[in-house]
Amino acid sequence: MKKKSIVTICLGLSSLLGGNALATEPTTAVASGVAQDTETLRVALRDSILEQISGAQIPERQLNITSFGAKGDGKKDCFTAFTKAIRKATKQGGARIVVPAGTYYIQGPITLADNVCLDVQEGATLKFAPEAQYYPMVNTSWEGTFLYNYSPMIYGYGLKNVSIIGKGTIDGNCMTTFATWRKDQNADRQLSRDMNHQEVPVADRRFGEGHILRPQLIQLYNCSNVTLEGVKITNSPFWCIHLLKSENIICRAIRYDAKLANNDGIDPECSKNILIEDIHFDNGDDNVAIKSGRDNDGWQVATPSENIVIRNCHFKGLHAVVIGSEMSAGVRNVIVENCDFDGYCKRGIFVKTNPDRGGFVSNLFVKNCTFGDVEDLFYVTSQYAGEGLTNHHFSTVENIFVDGLKCRKASAAAVVVQGTAQKPVRNVELKNIEVEEAKIGLSIDHAIDVRMSDCHIGGRVGVPSQITAKDNLFGRDEKK
Repeated sequence: MKKKSIVTICLGLSSLLGGNALATEPTTAVASGVAQDTETLRVALRDSILEQISGAQIPERQLNITSFGAKGDGKKDCFTAFTKAIRKATKQGGARIVVPAGTYYIQGPITLADNVCLDVQEGATLKFAPEAQYYPMVNTSWEGTFLYNYSPMIYGYGLKNVSIIGKGTIDGNCMTTFATWRKDQNADRQLSRDMNHQEVPVADRRFGEGHILRPQLIQLYNCSNVTLEGVKITNSPFWCIHLLKSENIICRAIRYDAKLANNDGIDPECSKNILIEDIHFDNGDDNVAIKSGRDNDGWQVATPSENIVIRNCHFKGLHAVVIGSEMSAGVRNVIVENCDFDGYCKRGIFVKTNPDRGGFVSNLFVKNCTFGDVEDLFYVTSQYAGEGLTNHHFSTVENIFVDGLKCRKASAAAVVVQGTAQKPVRNVELKNIEVEEAKIGLSIDHAIDVRMSDCHIGGRVGVPSQITAKDNLFGRDEKK
């Protein structure tokens, strides 16, 4: 019944816009009178998405990690203690594993199980060993390509009812190891992409030892009913939280101090029904990056990221909310509302794809978001990085609605909408955009039906001035 309500609203959106908001390759022939109905649609869609989201059921039964031999002295290896605690929790049908104050050094990954909650309490730190040798290969993905690689430091596959809560800290501790690999990763990155394009079986895509693709800090793969709440995240090897082919997820009140290379905050990929709220970001890359697989892998998995609400967040980092560029299975039904900034963001809202990707982006709603100084405030491009421009996998980008977006200064551009001649961006509504200062106010290429109202870029203009002696109107004529 709940699923039907979202479908009904999306079909209503499609009917109003003349397209198909649920199709794999949506197309739109825009109807008149859209503007007066988009707010009603936004609220209805948001509320219907929220009805689908409950997160995890937190078990009442508690197990104290110290009962399994763990010591919070920052020295003793607690890997075995966490393994034993999770094994016992599984035998009992689930439990909350309580980690009291202290620093718990862990030589290897924490591999979660059904109905397990990690309660990292205030004053507690999970500090992972930084050496790659402790992280065996697991089924995972890397930048949108499915493969086998080093295990994430906290990993769950095919699970239900998993949670990580508390006010403690999760420390990847990888400053001297994984974090140094980026400069040398190009060969392995290209190998993974070649395997993707050549459709090499995933079982034969073996990375890990002898390769240098960094693992994620936390990855939940093919999981449902998930809650991540309260913890602080720092020193991640790569992406901080990767939600891969998972659903019914709450990410709430997480805090970041994650400034190493590619420390994205939250990456939903091929995942759905997600609430991201009250997060304090401070990241060395994107705050939220919504993805759905890269190129051939994305087309084959054909699982869009959809039904995502991002609200009441405080942005700080490279980009605030990004869709792409790994989005080949599509992204739809994303709502960003009532967010502000804690510091610099290079770009505020950034939708990026190119003719290598295919896929679609449909039904993005931005409401009441404020930034300070940015390079670009709002940037939609189908020509990302200037790549793939001779390819033919053009992306469908349509149904983008902004109502209330502000910044103090855009050092490059305030608003950019950039499609391709072969497949223009369609149906963009821009309302109540306020930018005090911008080098370039507006740049639109290959876009159909872009509507603007109540937008002020470079300040507001008052009533027109009246003629005065300074105009020297007649004196100018005499000089000719």
